[in-house]
Amino acid sequence: MEHALKVNGLSKHYPGFMLSAVSFSLERGAVMGFIGRNGAGKTTTIKLIMGLIRKDAGSVEVLGREMGGDDSDNKEKIGFVYDEHGFYGNMTIRTIGRLVAPFYRNWNQEEFARLVMEFGLNPSRKAGELSRGQRTKLALALALAHGAELLVLDEPTSGLDPVFRSDLVDILYCVIQDERKSIFFSTHNTTDLERIADYITFIEDGKIVFSECKDALLERYRIVKGPRERLSACGREMCVGIRETRTGFEALSASAEDLSALVGEDVIVEKANLEDIMVYCVKGAADGK
Repeated sequence: MEHALKVNGLSKHYPGFMLSAVSFSLERGAVMGFIGRNGAGKTTTIKLIMGLIRKDAGSVEVLGREMGGDDSDNKEKIGFVYDEHGFYGNMTIRTIGRLVAPFYRNWNQEEFARLVMEFGLNPSRKAGELSRGQRTKLALALALAHGAELLVLDEPTSGLDPVFRSDLVDILYCVIQDERKSIFFSTHNTTDLERIADYITFIEDGKIVFSECKDALLERYRIVKGPRERLSACGREMCVGIRETRTGFEALSASAEDLSALVGEDVIVEKANLEDIMVYCVKGAADGK
C-alpha cells in the first residue's frame, strides 16, 4: 500500500502541552479528516509535518520519502492552505501568482489562471479586497498550480459561512477525482468532512484517540436516549460518554443493541454523526472512561 503521508511517533513538548507519539497514515488518493478541539494539537502536528517547527521525536514521510534535512523535493509535492493568509493587500491575484511562481519548479501559470477563473476570482482584484472565503480559494489555487500531490489544509473553512464552506468541499471533491492526489484536512467543523473524508483521525490533548475509516466509525456508534433511572452501572460501562439531565440520559455507545436490551426496548436509538462522536469521546475522557 502506497502512502501519501505517514506519521510515526511524532512528539513535541511545550510548557503546559505535550504532543505524544502521534502516529497515523494516509493512503494515496484518499482524504483524511483531522479533528479535535481547539488546542488539542492539530496545528502543532501540521507544523511538524511541514517542518515549520523542530520535532522532539518521530518521523514524517511524504509520498514515501522522509521529511528532514533538505526537504525541497518533498515540499514541491505539498500544497499548504492554512487559516490565515499573509497576502500583500495591494497586490492583485495575477501579481501574487507571478510572485509565487519562481518558488516552484513545476509551476503552471496556465493552470493557475484556469483555477482562478474556475473559483470565480477576478485576477485583477487586489488581495485586500477579497473576502475570507475568496482568500481561501486563492490559497487553494496557489497550492494546486504547481502539481501538488498532497494537500495539507489547516482549518481552511474557519470563519466561513455555510455557502463558502460547501463551495470549498465541492472544489476538494473535484481535486480528488485525480487519484494521484491526497488531502489531509484539519478542522473542528466536522460537517465539512461528512461528504468528503475517507478516514478520520481524532486528536485530544496531544494524543491520537482513533484513526480509522469514517464509514466504519459512523456504522459502529449510536446515540441512545432513555430514562435516567434505568441506566445501571453495567449500562454505563457500555457508553463512551454520557450526558444526563434530571430525568433522562443521552449517550454514545458502540454497543447500542446490548444497551437498549438492558435499559428497555422503548429507548430511542439514533445514528451518530462525527460531531457526536468527537463530543462524547471528549466527555468520556473527562469523566475518566
